[in-house]
Amino acid sequence: MTRFISLHPLLLILAFFFASLSSAQELSYEDGKSYILGGLEVTGLESYNEQTVKTYTGLRVGQPIIVPGEQISEVINKLWGLELFSSIDFYITNIEENTIFLELNIIERPTLTNVKFYGVKERKVDELIKDTDLKKGKKITESLISNTKNYLTNKYKKQGYLNTKVSIATAKDTSETNAQSMVINIKKGDRVKIKEIVFEGNEQLSDKKLRKALKNTKQKLTGRFWKKSKFIQKDYEEDLGKLIDKYAENGFRDARVVSDTLIKVDENHIALKIAVEEGNRYYFGDIDFVGNTVYTDRQLSQVLGIKKGETYNGVLLRERIADNSKPDPNDVTSLYQNNGYLFSQINPVEVSAANDTINFEIRIIEGKETFLDHVTVSGNAKTNDHVIFRELRTRPGQKYNKSDIIRTIRELGQLGFFDAEQITPDVLNANPNEGTVDLAWNLVESGSSQIELQGGYGGGGFIGTLGLSFNNFSIQNLFKGEAYQPVPMGDGQTFAVRLQASRTFRVYSLNFSEPWLGGKKPVQFNMNFSRTQQFAASFGGRQGIEVDRNSQFSITGLTLGLAKRVQWPDDFFTISHAMSYQLYDFRNYNIGLFNFGNGKANSLAYTFGVSRNAMLGGRIFPRGGSNFEMSAKMTPPYSLFNDKDFSSLRETSEALTDKRDSGQGLTLAESQELERVDQERFRWLEYYKVKFKGDWYTSLVGDLVLRTNAEFGFLGNYNSAVGDVPFERFFVGGDGLANFVLDGRDIVQLRGYENQSITPVDAQGRPEGGLIYNKFSMELRYPLTLKPSASIYGLAFLEGGNAFNNFQSFNPFELKRSAGMGIRIFMPAFGLLGIDFGYGFDEDLRPQSQGQGPSGWQTHFIIGQQF
Repeated sequence: MTRFISLHPLLLILAFFFASLSSAQELSYEDGKSYILGGLEVTGLESYNEQTVKTYTGLRVGQPIIVPGEQISEVINKLWGLELFSSIDFYITNIEENTIFLELNIIERPTLTNVKFYGVKERKVDELIKDTDLKKGKKITESLISNTKNYLTNKYKKQGYLNTKVSIATAKDTSETNAQSMVINIKKGDRVKIKEIVFEGNEQLSDKKLRKALKNTKQKLTGRFWKKSKFIQKDYEEDLGKLIDKYAENGFRDARVVSDTLIKVDENHIALKIAVEEGNRYYFGDIDFVGNTVYTDRQLSQVLGIKKGETYNGVLLRERIADNSKPDPNDVTSLYQNNGYLFSQINPVEVSAANDTINFEIRIIEGKETFLDHVTVSGNAKTNDHVIFRELRTRPGQKYNKSDIIRTIRELGQLGFFDAEQITPDVLNANPNEGTVDLAWNLVESGSSQIELQGGYGGGGFIGTLGLSFNNFSIQNLFKGEAYQPVPMGDGQTFAVRLQASRTFRVYSLNFSEPWLGGKKPVQFNMNFSRTQQFAASFGGRQGIEVDRNSQFSITGLTLGLAKRVQWPDDFFTISHAMSYQLYDFRNYNIGLFNFGNGKANSLAYTFGVSRNAMLGGRIFPRGGSNFEMSAKMTPPYSLFNDKDFSSLRETSEALTDKRDSGQGLTLAESQELERVDQERFRWLEYYKVKFKGDWYTSLVGDLVLRTNAEFGFLGNYNSAVGDVPFERFFVGGDGLANFVLDGRDIVQLRGYENQSITPVDAQGRPEGGLIYNKFSMELRYPLTLKPSASIYGLAFLEGGNAFNNFQSFNPFELKRSAGMGIRIFMPAFGLLGIDFGYGFDEDLRPQSQGQGPSGWQTHFIIGQQF
C-alpha cells in the first residue's frame, strides 16, 4: 500500500503515479483520472464525530471522483473555512482497478476553556473578555492570539499607557479533550506624562495661547491638579483640531498643522513638538443671503450677528449657522427648524477673497414646510398615555418645531416618572417631498413612589417616622382591585401620607395633588391636611424623661391650593393661589412663644405665588436653566376692624414679660393677666410673609454643573401695636430638614453650622426665629452615575446667610460663611439621601458660642431634600 500526503493537486498526481505503477510521465491537473470512491476514513479526530465530518465533506461511497480534481480541492477549502482545524491532509490508501480508497487526516485546533488576566482590576475582566471575544469554547488560533495582544496593547496605549506590554501563554487543560487555558499578563506601567509642548512657526499667537487651546493635552505643571498631563492619543488628535479652531477664531483661515512629533524623553515622559503654518489674517467682507424667502436679509443678519470688517472667525461663523454644542442655540438653522423647515439647508460659501477680505454667500435651500404626521410614545408600562400626551408639545398635524421638542424633553423629565437622561425623540420616515415626518418618543420609566422609614433617638426618646409618597397615583382607580400594583398608578397624581411620633410629639400629614384638574388644562389642585401634637416633658425621672399628656399643644391645619401655568411673560410661568387655616390649641401648656398656656389662636391666610421653572434636565440633576419662586402670604388685618386697644395690650404684655425675664418673678394675678393680654392680642394672627428663592444652573465643562442660589424672606406686621407674631419665623442653620415643625416656621439650610444656630434667641437663650433672612450659595455638581436604579453625584459648595430680628439690623452682606463637600444618592424607592461635610468660618448666634471662634466642621445627613 502506498501512502502520500496531498495538499496540492500535483502531489495527488504523484501519489496516483506510484500507486498505479503507471509510466513515469508528467501529469497535469486536467489529466485527473475518474474513479469510484470505495471508502473514506477520517482520522485524527478528538472531539468531533467521524460521520459528521464525512457528511460535511459531501463525499459519498460509490460516487464518481476525479483524482486529482476540483472535488478534493473544494473539500479542503470548505474545511479550512470552518477555522476548526490546524492541519487537513488527504491520503490515497488503496486503488483497486477503478475504485479508490481515501483517508482524511485532521488535526483539531485546541478549544479555550478559561482565561486568566493579570495586571488589571478584577471588575474589568468581564469587560475585557467580552471585547476580545475570549469566551469558553473559542478555537485557539495564532490569529486569535495576535489580534488579542494587539487589541489590548492599543487599548491601554490609547489611555495613556504608552509602555504597555502584553504577553499571552496557553497551556494544556486536562479537564477536557483537546483543550487549553490561556493566561494574559498585562503590564501597563505608569501613564506617560507630557513634560513639554513646543510650538514652531507661530508668530501671531503665543505659545501660551496655543497651549491653552489644547483643552485635554497639557504639559506637566507643578500645582495644577485639575488637569492632568497624561497623553491620550484620542484627546490629542481632537486638540489638534481645536488648535486650528483657535487660529480660525483669530482670523487665520489658512492655518494648519504642518507636523506633530512625539519625542520620548524617558520611560515615563514625552515631549510634543507641533509645527504650524499660520498664514495671513483675514476679515469678513460682504455677507449676502441667497435663496431665502421666509425670512428677510435683515432678520437673518440679526441672527447671524456678524458684521462687515470684523476679524474673520470661522468658529463663530460655524456656530451662528448651526451650533451643535447646545440643545436650543440661537442660530440660523434653529431659526428655520423652529418654524417648520426641518429640511432646510444653510451653507456658507466663500465667493471671493480680495487681499485680506473674504466675501460670503449664505446659500439657503428652505425646502417644504414640515408637519408631524405620526407621534408615538413607547416605554410607559405604568404611566397612562394621556399623562404623557398632555405634556407633549409635539402633536400630529403641527408644524415641526425643534424648540417644542427640547421643551417637551424638559417637561417630561420634570415629571419624575421617567429617567431624564434617556428621554429620546426619534425622527422617523422623513419625507422631504411630502413635507412630513414621524416622531417617536422613547421613554424609560423610573420608580416614582418612595418610602420613608426612619428611627432615631432624640429629645429623650425614640423617634419613628413612616412616610409613603406615591408620585404617579391614580385616584379614579381607587376602587378597582386589579389596578393595585401595589397601589393604583398611572394618572400622574401625588398622594402622600406621613406619620412621625415619639413620647413627646406626634405629627400626621396627608397630601393630595392633581396636576391637571379637569384633564384639559395644566391647572394643579393641591390639598394638605396636617395635625401636630406636642406634650409637656420634664427630665430627671426614673425613665430619664417624664411626659404629661394632660399638658399639650396642638396645631390642626388645612390648605387648599390652585396653580395655573400661564402664557405671559412666557409659558414657563405659573401663578398659584392657596387658602390655609391653622388652629393653635393650648391646654395647660406654655412653649415660651406665647405667654399663655390655655386658649386658642387662629390663622387664616391667603398665599399668592409666582414661579418660573425653566430647568433643563431632570429634577435630580438639572444641567441648565433656572427656577425661581416668589410668594406672599397674608392674613386679614383684623386689628383694623375692631375696637380693641392693642397698644395698651402690647404695653402691658411687654412690661410683664420684662419683669418675668429679669428674674423678679410674677404674682399669680400678674401671670393670669399676661396670659389674658397675649390671648387677646393673638386670638387671630395677623401678618404678611414675603419669600423669594432662585436657582440657576450652568453647565461648565462636560457634566460639571454650577448651581447658584439666592434666598430672601421677610415676616412683617400691619399694626405695630399688635406686634410680630411668634409663628411663621425663619430658622437658619444646619441641614435644612423640617421633619418636625410646629408653627409654620421656615427651616433654611446653612451647612457648616448646627441646626437653627444662625437664629436670633430670646431672653432665655432659646431660638425664637428671625423676622428676616437672606442666603447665597454656589455649588459645583458632578454626576458619578445617572442610572434609573440610582443617581449619584458629588458636590462642593460655598454659602453664606444670616437671620435678623428686624429691618433696622438687616445687612445683606453680614453673612455667616461656610464651605464644604458632599454626595447625593437618589434611589426611586427611598428618595434623596446624602451627607455633607461643611466648615463654618464664623461664630453662630447662640449665647454659648460667643467668643468660642468659628463653628468648624459639621456633618449633615440629608434625607428627602430635593435641591
